[in-house]
Amino acid sequence: MGPQMPQLEGVEHRYADVDGLRMHYAEAGDPAADALLLVHGWPQNWWAWRHLIGPLSERFHVVAPDLRGLGWTDAPPGGYEKRNLARDVVGLLDELRIERARWVGHDWGAFAGWHATMEHPERFERFMPLSMPHPWLPEGPPDPRRILRLWYQAVLAAPVLGRLSVGPIGFPRQILEKSRKAGSWSDEELDFYEELLRRPGYTEASTQYYRSFLLREMLPLARGEFRDRRQTVPTRLLVGRSDAIASGMGDEYREYADDMEIEYVDGAAHWLPEEDPDAVLDLALRFLP
Repeated sequence: MGPQMPQLEGVEHRYADVDGLRMHYAEAGDPAADALLLVHGWPQNWWAWRHLIGPLSERFHVVAPDLRGLGWTDAPPGGYEKRNLARDVVGLLDELRIERARWVGHDWGAFAGWHATMEHPERFERFMPLSMPHPWLPEGPPDPRRILRLWYQAVLAAPVLGRLSVGPIGFPRQILEKSRKAGSWSDEELDFYEELLRRPGYTEASTQYYRSFLLREMLPLARGEFRDRRQTVPTRLLVGRSDAIASGMGDEYREYADDMEIEYVDGAAHWLPEEDPDAVLDLALRFLP
């Protein structure tokens, strides 16, 4: 069963059937207000936005879904390519009859947002990815430093080691603990994330997030999959200065995006919504309205 749903003042919890996927989402704010998606990454769920839902719901109709295989959304055996995650979220918008929205995404929730905003630009007013490189990699051989940064993904994707690392080894918790700033997570919250990942079906889902990327998505990305696409949705990418991705990201995006800038957060690493929610909120209130 896993831990009970945590409660947050002003938040309602609902479920939608999205092409056969039972998808959980947290909802807050005035349903008549402009819609704002908050889309988490791995190993989290909607709770990653707990510091931001309240203040953002004063201005927006906030919808924070759990991606497939995480939180309280179903964990099917497949479909973890990030384009599919984008389709799930767009399908949720369809179910909720939301024509246009703003998308704030962290980690895989940001990568899914790149797909969604470029495949369905008419559905999105603004896009704010967090802690995820832009998808226009430099041409030529890949930077060895980028490849070395993927070591943890290889561990999680491995057929046997992946399940062990998510389960008995407790690798997701170790990743969070290693990079947490003081106060980012309580021990109870780390227990909560860990227990959810260890449920039947959800452990395998975690391995599929990374196996699908390394085996089916990384090579097309490196070969320039996104270079034949243009980002027409206004975009602001927010990255922690201490995040591993910060040092290797160039300005190639300027050739492919109509209105995009990168901003950096000093003293923060990868987990911006939980490490430095004030920085995320500041950019959101400057850029999204």
